[in-house]
Amino acid sequence: MAKSADRRRTLGRVLRYMGPYRLHLCGALLLALISVALQLYIPILVGNAVDCILGPNQVDFSALASILGWIGLVAAASALAQWCMGELNNRVTYSVVRDVRQAAFVHMQTLPLSYLDRYPHGQTVSRVIADVDQFADGLLLGFSQLFTGVMTILGTLFFMLRLSWQISLVVILLTPVSLVVAEFVATRTYAMFQRQSEIRGNQTAMIDETVGQMKVVQAFGRQAACQAEFDQVNEELRKCSLRAIFFSSITNPSTRFINALVYAGVGLVGALSSMAGGITVGGLTTFLSYANQYTKPFNEITGVVTELQNALACAGRVFALIDEPAQPPDPENPVVLTDPRGQVDIQDLSFSYQPDKPLIQHFQLHVEPGQRVAIVGPTGCGKTTMINLLMGFYQPDQGDIAIDGVSTQAMGRENLRQCFGMVLQDTWLKSGTIRENIAMGRPQATDQEIEAAARAAHAHGFIRRLPQGYRTVLGESGGTLSQGQKQLLCIARVMLCLPPMLILDEATSSIDTRTELKIQQAFDRMMEGRTSFIVAHRLSTIQEADVILVMENGRIVEQGSHAQLLARQGAYARLYESQFAGKPVENF
Repeated sequence: MAKSADRRRTLGRVLRYMGPYRLHLCGALLLALISVALQLYIPILVGNAVDCILGPNQVDFSALASILGWIGLVAAASALAQWCMGELNNRVTYSVVRDVRQAAFVHMQTLPLSYLDRYPHGQTVSRVIADVDQFADGLLLGFSQLFTGVMTILGTLFFMLRLSWQISLVVILLTPVSLVVAEFVATRTYAMFQRQSEIRGNQTAMIDETVGQMKVVQAFGRQAACQAEFDQVNEELRKCSLRAIFFSSITNPSTRFINALVYAGVGLVGALSSMAGGITVGGLTTFLSYANQYTKPFNEITGVVTELQNALACAGRVFALIDEPAQPPDPENPVVLTDPRGQVDIQDLSFSYQPDKPLIQHFQLHVEPGQRVAIVGPTGCGKTTMINLLMGFYQPDQGDIAIDGVSTQAMGRENLRQCFGMVLQDTWLKSGTIRENIAMGRPQATDQEIEAAARAAHAHGFIRRLPQGYRTVLGESGGTLSQGQKQLLCIARVMLCLPPMLILDEATSSIDTRTELKIQQAFDRMMEGRTSFIVAHRLSTIQEADVILVMENGRIVEQGSHAQLLARQGAYARLYESQFAGKPVENF
């Protein structure tokens, strides 16, 4: 019952997406009606032609020639109507597919980061690409065959009843058998195709993960293990697909058998009726043609039902993505900071990714405008989590973060993030030119401004040596650029925007020592007068910070300047000595 209700809800949503194209649908229905009517008129003409042939030397050639001409004209008109119907079907199908993909992509950008952390990226991509493609195939087949199939059944039934209601009873009595077969298949294939879509998504996620980290896979000799894991998923997909296809393939031979029974029954009863003078030979020919046309759509409709089950299963997965709760909306009347000074207050802040695993507990911090705040500590202590909370990527479980006395929860996210410029350890570059990547935050920037930002980030030198300079097109994730070069471009991107506050999360981790010194000078100029948060493992890059926060298990265990913390001989001093004196870190 639950699966049936799910199918109905999914179908209802598909119909709502089709609502804006109701005129196209009405046109397709009208053309389907015209095409079917013309096709059903042909057997009448054929029957009349047969009645023109009474026996040897008893053929009415003039009437026969006229009927054959009409048959050709009607067939051509039917083909034209069917072609136009197909065009309208295609427009409706791919317009709906476009709308569904657009809705999914728009919603993806509003999903909280917790969703993206919870599900593999490849599975999400599979829902938007592969599942929507499967949905389109089923929808297109449903339009092109369901309309004509239903109308052919109703039309042939009408004409058969007009010719002979006694013979029509044979057809009508055997019809429920086809319906039972269709229902039997439909109830069993939906769950199978749904499972097939899930496994396909898992396979896509695995391929995406493996290809994206192929260097790591090869470096650690994990090819065989990855291959074994892929083979297992691939074999599971093979079994599931075969099972789904097996059940769906039962429909064709079953309905063909029923069709043969109908045809034989009509032929037997019709022959007896013709011998008794109840119907002419031409009329029997017409009736047999109608009987064949009547049963044929059941084959197509049962095939369509199978495809629709697959389409609905895929649509259900896409709608499940669209139904995922979005991040909380911005306040109705958000406070807008037009010229923030950079004062930051963190008050009694608590946050955890999982309720049973506390991370940041009762965090307190006051930062004056223009101060440089460095955050150090062991892996997993909450450094990057603090940055995510500052940027509004996650919402605190308790407490508040305020900028210039305004709670970040009272601000719009776009306004909040315009206050910060961020350079992360993990670089991200989109497919496009180097110019487009640097100007991502300021698309209207001039070439001179972009070049100045690149010079400040010490990226101009290697950009100039590229084949087309700033017009060089980068592939996915920066193409063949080194990790350091990609990070220089990310730094240039922030240099171009120069927001009032900066976040540098291991921003120079992939840059050589010589370039790091130049970048540090550029950062010093960029951070002058700006509130800055610096996450670093290399303590040489944060010695000039106004305040150094030493974090452990989500708490600040030490706070002060570089000299003050060294004098305390505590956790920071031990960490410093481990880097510069070669001593191991203890109790940290």
